[in-house]
Amino acid sequence: MTIVPGNVVKHQNAPEWGAGKVVAVSLTMATIEFSDGKCRKIAASHYCSLTPSDRSLLVSFPHEATKADKPKKKTRGAKAA
Repeated sequence: MTIVPGNVVKHQNAPEWGAGKVVAVSLTMATIEFSDGKCRKIAASHYCSLTPSDRSLLVSFPHEATKADKPKKKTRGAKAA
């Protein structure tokens, strides 16, 4: 199976993860957002554990807050002399 962004897959050894959508692929790994709400990186050597899945089984979760969405940390002011 060729792994490309947009594919919907499932991991044979972890059925509890549910279906997952491939969001990024590099030479060494694929990043997949699974229906259990977690984003996992799967090594290229484990692609054989991935099988195609029905798109209707994919459950979407809202993305975690990005840096722009997170409140800024308060910084300490300079110490008074």
